[in-house]
Amino acid sequence: MMQPWWKWQGGKLVLLQLSTLVFIQSISIVLSAKWLADVISALFDGAPLSAQWGKLGLFLTFFLLRHATGSLQQKVAYRFAEKAGTHTRRRLMERLFHSGPGLVQREGTGRLVTLALEGIFQFRKYVELFLPRMIGTAITPAVLLLYIFMLDTASGVILVVTMPILIVFLILIGWAARKQTEAQLASYRRLSNHFVDSLRGLETLKFLGQSRAHGGTIGAVSDQYRTATMRTLRIAFLSSFALDFFTMLSVASVAVSLGLRLIEGQLDLVTGLTVLILAPEFFLPVRMVGADYHATLNGKEAGEAIQSIVQREGENRASTTKLPPVTWGEQSSLRLHAVGVQNEPDAPPSLEDVSLDIQGFGKVGIIGESGAGKSTLIDVLAGFRSPTSGKIKLDGMELESLVDETWRKQTTYIPQHPYLFNQSLADNIRFYRPDASREEVKQAVDAVGLSSTVEGLPRGLDEWIGHGGHQLSGGQEQRVALARALLGARSVLLLDEPTAHLDVETEYELKEIMLRLFENKRVFLATHRLHWMPHMDQIIVLDKGRVVEVGTHEQLLAQEGRYKQMIMAQGEEIR
Repeated sequence: MMQPWWKWQGGKLVLLQLSTLVFIQSISIVLSAKWLADVISALFDGAPLSAQWGKLGLFLTFFLLRHATGSLQQKVAYRFAEKAGTHTRRRLMERLFHSGPGLVQREGTGRLVTLALEGIFQFRKYVELFLPRMIGTAITPAVLLLYIFMLDTASGVILVVTMPILIVFLILIGWAARKQTEAQLASYRRLSNHFVDSLRGLETLKFLGQSRAHGGTIGAVSDQYRTATMRTLRIAFLSSFALDFFTMLSVASVAVSLGLRLIEGQLDLVTGLTVLILAPEFFLPVRMVGADYHATLNGKEAGEAIQSIVQREGENRASTTKLPPVTWGEQSSLRLHAVGVQNEPDAPPSLEDVSLDIQGFGKVGIIGESGAGKSTLIDVLAGFRSPTSGKIKLDGMELESLVDETWRKQTTYIPQHPYLFNQSLADNIRFYRPDASREEVKQAVDAVGLSSTVEGLPRGLDEWIGHGGHQLSGGQEQRVALARALLGARSVLLLDEPTAHLDVETEYELKEIMLRLFENKRVFLATHRLHWMPHMDQIIVLDKGRVVEVGTHEQLLAQEGRYKQMIMAQGEEIR
């Protein structure tokens, strides 16, 4: 559920400004109708036009005032919508940077890109149109109805009776439209994610000869989106027709009542004309809400989707205690006490009652079956995710989480698939140290075995890589990530399945480089490749989110517990 807009920054001031402008506009509508009816009535009675210039001037004054206040409403709403959109995009990007790769994996790259670009634009349009329309619906009909009751009670009663019918029908149509729009948005998300994944895997699809078949899959997903869009448009057209139809019937009922009483002499002409002019104006705000509802519903859905990501409880909760400048060293300590992570209220916890005591430098291996909680623990240690229970102590300072910029400046994170930016190879390696010299970059390249790759590139270190640039193999990408880590020289390394997608030969080539990189650092390595474990100073075995064993390779083998079972089941040579 989206946070009420008046609770946004500057929302109460905008509410006051728009309410004032709408009230002035409503009075202008009443007075312009009054003077127009007076002029028409006088001319009908035979009065000369020259005697009506004063009343026509008043009508024109209030007519212009009405449209001037309407223009000011749009300007106020536009400025507020721009600020709300900018603030929402900033919060979404902060959420992405705080939560790290886990959020991208859960939500999908296509969906997040769509929300950050088109979703924000739709949300701004929703705020811009929604605010003046809703405030106008609350104020203008009330002011007009009060004046109409003062002129003619019977007409006021007709309007009071017919308005709820129109609103109820609008609500029913709105429910149907919302359901179709949600289906359309879900289809659009699938299309976005599917398209992004297809672009990323296009080379593999072509190599396997499946590119044409996959094109048919994209076509099927596109057809689902087209069908959902057409259903939404049908509902939109139906609702517009229904609103106009019921409004016409309501105004016609007022007109018939006025006409009959005018004929019988129970009503004077100026009163009848005034009420007749104001009757369509009475329904106009509701009609405008209905007309704009479908145009802004995507924006409302996008805003709710963004806010659900930004405000997901506990996932980006920073510690209330700010860390002072710290540097991880031999005397540093990190303690986790009864740490748990619960993603969904009714789902099993990703981590439960995890307690660890880490001192100084050394290598920690984190192993377990798929879904055991390895990546979640790495996310907690990297500051990408906040625990929902338990405490963390860093150098004796108690924290709720490691979601802190100071801690992140101590860490280097290497995922299974390192991201390569669409920049030069040298700039990609400088990720953690943008000010590093070219000579330092070359030294890092030599250290990780990238020299031959660089020599084979047309522009060497200046060759652009990433999407749209020169494509590197999985092993080369991982070497770039290692060069980043080496050049960054940060004290804490966190690796989440860094070699899972590599063949055995490439992994063993990188293994020697990585083990040298691990020296004099605190390393957390989450992997299912158990040949790394003899090189670890401590091994943490996870099962269903809980720590079941802790020890060295030799100690855990001697226990003949879960660790030894995993080695036997994997049948991997340990060397």
